[in-house]
Formats: sequence, C-alpha cells, structure tokens
Amino acid sequence: MSLGLVPDWAAFTPWSALAGGALIGLAAAMLLLGSGRIAGIAGLVGQPLRDLLQGQAGGWLARHRLRLLFVAGLLIAPWLWRLAAPLPPMRLDVGTPVLIVAGLLVGFGSRLGNGCTSGHGVCGLSRLSLRSLVNVLCFMGSGFVTVFVMRHLLGG
Repeated sequence: MSLGLVPDWAAFTPWSALAGGALIGLAAAMLLLGSGRIAGIAGLVGQPLRDLLQGQAGGWLARHRLRLLFVAGLLIAPWLWRLAAPLPPMRLDVGTPVLIVAGLLVGFGSRLGNGCTSGHGVCGLSRLSLRSLVNVLCFMGSGFVTVFVMRHLLGG
C-alpha cells in the first residue's frame, strides 16, 4: 500500500540539515551554560512581552537584553544565509485566515504545554525531561493526525 510519499532525493540535503541542527544545539547549549536559561522561544519572547503588557517598562531593555539578542539572531539568520546561498523556496497552500487560526492554535498549545516545540524538543529532551517527552509526543502526534486528515480524509 503506497501512501503517496516519495522522497525528493534531488532536494535531500543531509549535510546542511546536520549543520543546522548542530548550530541549533550549540546555541541552545551556550545559552543554557552561559545564562542558565532554556532556549525555548515561547519563554524567550513571552517574558519581555508580559513585562511590557503589565507596564513594567522601567529597565526593560537591560532585563531582557540577552533574550532580545537571541531572538534577533533568529530573525537575522535568514538574511545572513542569503549571503552564502539562496533560501529554499516556500510554498503555502492555504490562505491567510487558516494561517491566523493555525498561529493562534500554536500559541494556545505553547501556553497549555508550558513551552514550545523548540524548548521541549531541543532543550527538554536533551535534559531527559519527562514533561518534554510527553509534550513532544503530543506535538508530533497532532501533526501526524492533522496531515493524515488533511491529505486522506479531506482530500487536500
């Protein structure tokens, strides 16, 4: 029985994927060893936003400098990559309303699970956290079910 999944071997890039994964792991390890903070994006972005929304602006930049620099590095990385090679093509098969709903669901799930996929998947699993293992299984399982429903039951 074929599920219609055929790898695109011409686009398979194991070395760049390995290098990217190693760089993510290195950045997460440096943040943890250097500051004791976990490199989960939900936590890195969430605390500065909470402080701003709660009106705690005094000394805000100094308190959150490390977090903001880490997030800035994530945002700047694609532009730096473009200096060496083209970015991979992006294809979106859904409209803006679906993207907005998906983003809200991801945000809700991150709050519900006390962290995001990067925090649990990269940092939590490497620390052998049982909570992170359960969260990653839930993230991945939800993704598998969603793709199966969208492709096979809804004809997408």
